[in-house]
Amino acid sequence: MSTAPAPHRDHDRSATARCRASVQRHERELVELSRSIHAEPELAFAEHRSAAKVADLLARHGFEVRTPVAGLDTALVAERGSGELVVAVCAEYDALPEVGHACGHNVIAAAAVGAALALADVADELGITVRLIGTPAEETGGGKVLMLERGVFDDVAMAMMVHPGPEDICRPVSLAITDLEVRYTGREAHAASAPQLGLNAADALTVAQVAIGLLRQHLEPQQMVHGIVTAGGAAPNIVPAHTAAVYNLRAAEARSLQRLENRIRACFEAGATATGCTHEVVQISPVYAELDPDGWLSEAYRRAITELGREPLDRGAEQSRVIGSTDMGNVTRALPAIHPMIAIDCGGAVNHQVEFAAACATPTADRAVLDGALAMAWTAVAAAADGAQRERLLAAVRARSSSEEFCTPVGGAHRGPGAGAQQDAGGAA
Repeated sequence: MSTAPAPHRDHDRSATARCRASVQRHERELVELSRSIHAEPELAFAEHRSAAKVADLLARHGFEVRTPVAGLDTALVAERGSGELVVAVCAEYDALPEVGHACGHNVIAAAAVGAALALADVADELGITVRLIGTPAEETGGGKVLMLERGVFDDVAMAMMVHPGPEDICRPVSLAITDLEVRYTGREAHAASAPQLGLNAADALTVAQVAIGLLRQHLEPQQMVHGIVTAGGAAPNIVPAHTAAVYNLRAAEARSLQRLENRIRACFEAGATATGCTHEVVQISPVYAELDPDGWLSEAYRRAITELGREPLDRGAEQSRVIGSTDMGNVTRALPAIHPMIAIDCGGAVNHQVEFAAACATPTADRAVLDGALAMAWTAVAAAADGAQRERLLAAVRARSSSEEFCTPVGGAHRGPGAGAQQDAGGAA
């Protein structure tokens, strides 16, 4: 890494102007990237075309691109610059089953590329290394958690991403989440001539669902449970021997989430006990922690987005907007990072609706790509050009490098990529 002296604050104005010019110069490429990813939605750990589109564009503009990384086929790292301060921009590009890019990850990816291109133009001036990190499997699978555990963020001083939504929110609130699959095994029998010989796995699942439904009255504030049946039997005249369901469990923070998980597992066990079936519970993804955005970076982003003519929610109102869950929460709890929401005109639709997916390939989404790219670039410029903040960020890197606790996994064992994990239809902002 370079040992060049930190830039003076006077460089701030020059660098912000150059970042604006860069985003304007690359506008067509960024919009085309967003629209192209949107047109070919790919699910978690299978985002081969989307990752290639991101990597190819960055390589054309002089970035050194590595893929795969961290043992993930669709993860990538692209870098330019050699400064001591490593600025990471996270690109998501996975989609949801059936509703495609209804969470707008095409906008996230293109905005991240735009920010990286803009910062590359001022990297030497600011003494930074620009690192775009392509993070697969946000909707389920926890790509960022796996990349944290495997060292991709170890030397990162600050990380950013922007996520589309109905409103501009600079410091959003998210919930911690774990997703569990329960599988029941009973015994087949003829449903009419010999039902007494069967052990009904569908009944086991029904008992569990009823127990969870009754439990809802007694959940703690901000605890949530929602799930779907993924296997319910083969035919009505066969007593089902195999059933399965996937549940998302959410809570305000990790300890509350663990308490909720203990109670939900008891509901699963009740189904097995009542019917004589056996059951197995599998954690599908790593636990996603709740967001803990960096305060200074959040305020720098607020100034940037306001200068671009947007009107973010005020600081009080944004604390009442729970955006869902995201593996960026784990990043924010490991190092200074932000995950703001950037508004698109979605006609009253919200994330994970087909109408929101349609809105993510419109002129308002294109504008979000460009504004998000520039706001992130300006946020990084402000941090790099402020001597006190620069030293704060670098000191945090040094502290993490001397701590064995950095990147300790949150939660227990989980499936890795390619293990048949179900999509989290309610996860992530």
